[in-house]
Amino acid sequence: MAFEPPPRLVRALGETAPAGDDWLAQLPVSAERAVARRELTVERVQVPGGRSSLVVLVRRADGSPAVLKLAPPRARPESERAALAHWGGLGAVQLLEADAEDGALLLERLHPDVSVRSLPEAKALLEAAGTLRRLWVEPPAGHAFESVAERTGRQAAAMRAGAEADAEVAPLVDAALAAREELLAAPPEHRLLHGTFRQSKVLAGERMPWLAVGPDPVVGECAFDLARLVRDRVEDLIAAPAGAATTRRRIKRLAESLEVDQERLRGWTLFRAVESGVRARRVGREKDAELLLEFASWL
Repeated sequence: MAFEPPPRLVRALGETAPAGDDWLAQLPVSAERAVARRELTVERVQVPGGRSSLVVLVRRADGSPAVLKLAPPRARPESERAALAHWGGLGAVQLLEADAEDGALLLERLHPDVSVRSLPEAKALLEAAGTLRRLWVEPPAGHAFESVAERTGRQAAAMRAGAEADAEVAPLVDAALAAREELLAAPPEHRLLHGTFRQSKVLAGERMPWLAVGPDPVVGECAFDLARLVRDRVEDLIAAPAGAATTRRRIKRLAESLEVDQERLRGWTLFRAVESGVRARRVGREKDAELLLEFASWL
């Protein structure tokens, strides 16, 4: 079978690939080897798939369904493996293989085409928040996960560079960076976080109704994780006449339901929206940038 990477994966990885990176070019061969090593039968490549990995629906030698996931080293697949192993299937997809020399992940098969995003908005937020709560656990002793301070430190440097090149976004960048400094001064807890949580990252399963997939784990305060969920369906929020008021109500409702400080959630929502908006503008996704920066201006 030809393991052709979906266009969305090619486009997304092309935005971040370092010079000389040949991971995409080698992907078909890598996928063939990973399948053969595990004696898997391939059903199909998941399309449109993700933005950082190739997802292949497979069956194991005993006929049971599974998913094979291949991601470039810069997507930190070993960090994802460590987080999934620590969660042990509670709130997240089950890891079926403890270790792998090739870095591929063999995972429990969920329903890849059914996420909580398919539910009405209020119900989707409720189910997503409930799933996220189960993931917020103490990180394992001696862990090597990145901290929120480390990750956002790299992002802050890129945001400053973006603001220097684009005076239009400078005020929002300044506000976001100031919020980050204040938030990092006294974080209320350190938990293992999903890192990139949103409605589309919660899929229907057999073992549990909803399970999280695709973490980019980080250790820090819960409000950081919840902040990405606040702006889900941002295009609908922007199009709505009362979008700004709806956003403020969403922050309040999510903060109260998950016992997170409302102002800390607002601050991290601001930082993450501005960071995403500046990054989208940097790689030429101008429409996404406009939506995200307008959303950030409401905060």
